[in-house]
Amino acid sequence: MSSSKEEGGGVAPQNKGSWASFLKSIASFNGDLSSLTAPPFILSTTSLTEFSSYWSEHPSLFVAPASEKDPAKRALLVLKWFLSTLKQQYSSRNEKLGSEKKPLNPFLGELFLAKWEDGCGTTQLVSEQVSHHPPVTAYCIWNEKHGVRLEGYNAQKASFSRTIHVKQIGHALLHLDAYNEDYLITLPALHIEGLLYGTPFVELNKATYISSSSGYVAKIDYSGKGWLSGKKNSFTATLYPEGKEKDVLYNIEGQWTDSFVIRDGSKKGGEVDSYHAKTARTTPLNIAPIEHQDEYESRRAWGRVADAIAKGDMDTTNAEKSKIENSQRELRKKEQNEGREWERRFFSRVNADPLFDRLAKPIGERIESDKTGGIWRFDTQKAKAAKPPFQAHQGL
Repeated sequence: MSSSKEEGGGVAPQNKGSWASFLKSIASFNGDLSSLTAPPFILSTTSLTEFSSYWSEHPSLFVAPASEKDPAKRALLVLKWFLSTLKQQYSSRNEKLGSEKKPLNPFLGELFLAKWEDGCGTTQLVSEQVSHHPPVTAYCIWNEKHGVRLEGYNAQKASFSRTIHVKQIGHALLHLDAYNEDYLITLPALHIEGLLYGTPFVELNKATYISSSSGYVAKIDYSGKGWLSGKKNSFTATLYPEGKEKDVLYNIEGQWTDSFVIRDGSKKGGEVDSYHAKTARTTPLNIAPIEHQDEYESRRAWGRVADAIAKGDMDTTNAEKSKIENSQRELRKKEQNEGREWERRFFSRVNADPLFDRLAKPIGERIESDKTGGIWRFDTQKAKAAKPPFQAHQGL
C-alpha cells in the first residue's frame, strides 16, 4: 500500500499517469497556470465566483465590531474576524474534498447571489465576474441591521517554481456605519504544498495588513510550518497604533486552520481571547433553487458541467464547457462589432479611490489596476435596478 508521503502516493493508481503528465506540464509551462487543463480527478465542481462567500460564513464575527465602542478593541475584532475567514477561504475545500481542487473559471458577467440568515439578521452576498481577461471577481457582503459592509475584488496570478505559487491582486474594504470607519484588508500570497504527492493543499506565506481609518494597523505574518511548533498553517499577528509598530497592543499566535490565542501587548501577555476554527460552526448559505436562478448565476450556468465532473464523465464535461466558452466568444465578437463592452450589473469601474490611497499609505500598499482591468467598486444604483433576467439589458 502506497503512502501519501511517497511521490504520487495520494493519487489513485488509475490516475497516476495523468497526474505525472500534469506535473511535467506545469513545470515547463511559461505563462499563467490558470489556463492549463488539469486532470479530471482534480477538477472542482465549484466556480471561483462562489469563493467570495468564504468571507462571511461566521456572520456573528463579521458584525461583532459594530457593537464595540472602544476603537482599539474594535480593530481587534476586525482582525479576529479576518483570521476566522482564513480556514474557510484556504482550507475548507481540502478538508471537504480530500485535496485542493482546480475551480471552474468564471465567464464575464457570471453571478453568485446568496445570503445568510441567523440571529444577526440577514447578511447578503453579491459576487460578479467583472473581467475575463484578466479574470477578476468582485464582491459585496452587507448586513443592514448592524451597518456592516465588505466589498472588494481580486485576481490571481499563478506561476511555477518548485511548486505552484499564487499572487492575489486586489483588496477588500470593510465599512462600519456606526462609526463611519473603514478598514483596508490586503490579500495573502499562497503556494500549493503536497503537489508531488498528489495531495495538494494551500499554505499562506509572506504578510498581510489591515489598516483602519481610526489609526490602527494589524500585521499578519504567515510562516507555514512554524520553526518551533513544526505545525502547518502557522501565523503570528500584531495590532498597533499607526506608525508605532513596536507599541504592540495585542499579539495573536496559532494556526489559522486550528486555533489561535489573543494576548495583550504587555510583558505579561495575559490571554484576552481565543478562537477555535475546528469547532466553530459556519452558518448555512441560502441560495435560490436552480430552477429559480438566472441563466447567469453560477450554479445554473455550470450545472451540466458540474454534474459531468461529479460523474467523472470528461467527454460531457469538455462538451458542456465548450458550449459556454463558445457562447462567450460570440458575445465578445458581437460587442466588439457594435463598439461596446459588457455592462456589469452590480459593479462599476472607477478611475481612482481616495479611500484606498489614504488607508494604503501607512502600510505601503498600492493599487495594481493594470492587472485587474481597473478599480472595481460596488454600485448601489446599479444594485437597486438589478433584477433577472440579468442579461436582458445586453440585447441578448
